[in-house]
Amino acid sequence: MATRILLVEDEPKVSAFIRRGLEEEGYEVEVAYDGTFGRRLVLSQAYDLLILDVILPGQSGLEVLKALRAQDQELPVLMLTALGTTQDKLLGFDGGADDYLVKPFDFVELLARVRALTRRRGRRSAKGSSLSLADLTVDTAAKTVVRAGQPIKLTAREFNLLELLLRHQGRVLSRSEIAEHTWEESFDTGSNVIDVYVNYLRNKVDKGFDKKLIHTVVGMGYVLREE
Repeated sequence: MATRILLVEDEPKVSAFIRRGLEEEGYEVEVAYDGTFGRRLVLSQAYDLLILDVILPGQSGLEVLKALRAQDQELPVLMLTALGTTQDKLLGFDGGADDYLVKPFDFVELLARVRALTRRRGRRSAKGSSLSLADLTVDTAAKTVVRAGQPIKLTAREFNLLELLLRHQGRVLSRSEIAEHTWEESFDTGSNVIDVYVNYLRNKVDKGFDKKLIHTVVGMGYVLREE
């Protein structure tokens, strides 16, 4: 199966050049010409790499990156942009980018970085995508949840919340931290939506089991751990 790449680039000549070159190397490339459509694609479909411009119509590349990292911490992202100062690069890396290539660039260098990022993605997948605690197991690639041999069906947001808690098991996460990583849209810190979703998750993950894994730390937040 060909490696799938999403290219979000609004300059037609640049996107055509990159797409043609990558397809000649055997990659499958889909192009979005604005940030809004690019975000919709990357959040709804499976890709092996995202190549993302920063200055885009609709939404900026940094906004797309933020939305992606709230939902998917694993997909490699190569920022491709004319903004090449150290501060620009730091903004990209701090936002969750894996690599940063400044325009103009040689295609050979772009290809080398694409190969490196997709190889790293393959190694991560080969090592397994399983997270577990006690008798709870989550496969982040297959998006499946099993507890004590019983499959548990979760909505996408419930799954993202559980994955976040599992990746930080043993550490108390505040409501603001949960909101930042799980809710991509503007979040009203005065609302009780986090508590509501934690209760949804409890009813599916803990209800009916003797050992409770999701715990409330009063005044601080929530934590996934064994008692």
